Amino acid sequence: MTQISTSDEQIWNKWVQHRDAQAGNLLVKKYIPLVSYHVQRIAVGLPKIVSRDDLRSLGMIGLYDALEKFDPDRELKFDTYASFRIRGAILDGLRKEDWLPRSTRDKAKKIEAATELLEQRNMRNVTVAEIAAELAITEEEVYTTMNEHFFANVLSMDEQPADQDDSESQSFVLKDNKTETPEEKIVKNEIISEMTEMITKLNDKEQLVLSLFYKEELTLTEIGQVMDLSTSRISQIHSKALYKLRQALDKVI
Repeated sequence: MTQISTSDEQIWNKWVQHRDAQAGNLLVKKYIPLVSYHVQRIAVGLPKIVSRDDLRSLGMIGLYDALEKFDPDRELKFDTYASFRIRGAILDGLRKEDWLPRSTRDKAKKIEAATELLEQRNMRNVTVAEIAAELAITEEEVYTTMNEHFFANVLSMDEQPADQDDSESQSFVLKDNKTETPEEKIVKNEIISEMTEMITKLNDKEQLVLSLFYKEELTLTEIGQVMDLSTSRISQIHSKALYKLRQALDKVI
């Protein structure tokens, strides 16, 4: 393999000014790890039937789009700009496909109905073990199903209007449609306060996994190495923590 001696600045100049194919290929190779990073993080909340290769293809579309539209004269790092485009392309691709199986949606409805029934029967919050026993399924199925269902609902709520059917609709757009009202700020602060308190009630392993994943931005595999646990075990801890937080969030909004 030929050694690359050209500086990044020269490569960018060739690409921006002349759309030099070799420069473009070098930039794609340089930023492919950014695609892999976002694929891995988004895939955590998705069912196994969603192919990582499909997510990677969507992410590459976002990377190509970023390379085409990036303006080096703006005071914005390409890594940051490309991250918005890559993540946006993946999420837009997921929105356009109903990737959550009907069986999962049906199971989520049964879990929600069982939860409501048990809470009315026992006049208290019920445990995942009780829900699983009521439906004759495993606790892991409860965690996984509800987390996948929650993620699907988040995608649906964040979907862009259907009339935006142009190339720009593939981008991840940050909008500031209106300034928050004092009431909205109060509600938002209350939710943040509630969630912060709920996080402190998670066990030590759950708190550590969430901190390493969302704050330190380590992958599940890297977290497993830090905690001397398998990636699958870290995934289970992550799912359980998200389920507990989702349940808490449902009660305050």
